[in-house]
Amino acid sequence: MNLGDLCNLVDGTAVCGTARLGDSVEYAFASDLMSDVLTIKSTDFILITGLANIQSIRTLEMSDASYMLLCRGKEVTPEMLELAEENGIMIITSPYSLFRCAGILYSAGLKPLY
Repeated sequence: MNLGDLCNLVDGTAVCGTARLGDSVEYAFASDLMSDVLTIKSTDFILITGLANIQSIRTLEMSDASYMLLCRGKEVTPEMLELAEENGIMIITSPYSLFRCAGILYSAGLKPLY
């Protein structure tokens, strides 16, 4: 799925890494537990989360993943933004709940990792 299309589906806004809007992603993983994210062996996924802190960015960095969808209208902190930019991580925000975002994206063809 093209990330620009993904943004449109969840009424999202790319707040970091806008140059990657043309990228595509095939899989998604939805979690607020970063320890669960660290168990994923793939790097081709978007993390759907409501966890708006530096740990979510650190987790993506450690997982070699590049995309995050931040749900529930959460705001990206300046520290998150700085670390994401340093690591080439794209952050998209959405006003929708994690459940709604995951459902919309699954219905549109994005595959779950499990």
